[in-house]
Amino acid sequence: MAKAKNYRNFGREYFTSIHNLKLTQSLNIAFSIIKQPMKDEVTQLIKQEAQAIANIPVSDQYEAAVRLIEERVHQNKGKLVASGMGKAGQIALNIATTFSSTGTPAVFLHPSDAQHGDLGVIQPNDVLLLISNSGKTREILELVNLADNLYENLPIVVITGNPDSDLAKLANAVLFTGNPDEVCTLGLTPSTSTTTMTVIGDVLVVLMMKKIGFTNEDYAKRHHGGYLGDKSRTQARLLQTKK
Repeated sequence: MAKAKNYRNFGREYFTSIHNLKLTQSLNIAFSIIKQPMKDEVTQLIKQEAQAIANIPVSDQYEAAVRLIEERVHQNKGKLVASGMGKAGQIALNIATTFSSTGTPAVFLHPSDAQHGDLGVIQPNDVLLLISNSGKTREILELVNLADNLYENLPIVVITGNPDSDLAKLANAVLFTGNPDEVCTLGLTPSTSTTTMTVIGDVLVVLMMKKIGFTNEDYAKRHHGGYLGDKSRTQARLLQTKK
């Protein structure tokens, strides 16, 4: 009896170990499939971001936006006032400073600060550049109402992932990001959407530089410090000697 019991125990342990081994092997295979080498994962993420940029819809709204900015800032001597909340606000700040350094005066206005006196930075000849992925950002919609109460019918350019939103309906020009899926593992953190917003901002800046004939000499006057300051002054001098 004891010997039979030992055989049964041995058999049970043997088959249990075989089962566990197969389970471990299966899990290892599954994890090896799921877990890519990091460089492959990086490549895939970059491809997703690049594809989102390639998918940005191109329309006549860009021409309308550039025309508004050129008219308000360069003809009527106003400025571009950029605003956004959260991550979109950081993009708006970057766009404003890039515009300023390339010949189109611009400022960033935080939508919350606007409700506490900073709204006064807006002047009657300005144009608003508002950024909201959802097009439903409460603070941005409130900013539109506040600005309209200050100066009626200020022209608005909107960058958004929702062209049917309330914010888009208030705009004179709507630049659609294409509403890409975020590369964030949760699908929530602004990542791909802010990439497309940044690219749209860069496109507007470059189009305006061409529109106003912005030169190396102009850039050198505005960007005195650092490597870019030295480079722009050198390029400006070289161009002068060729004339």
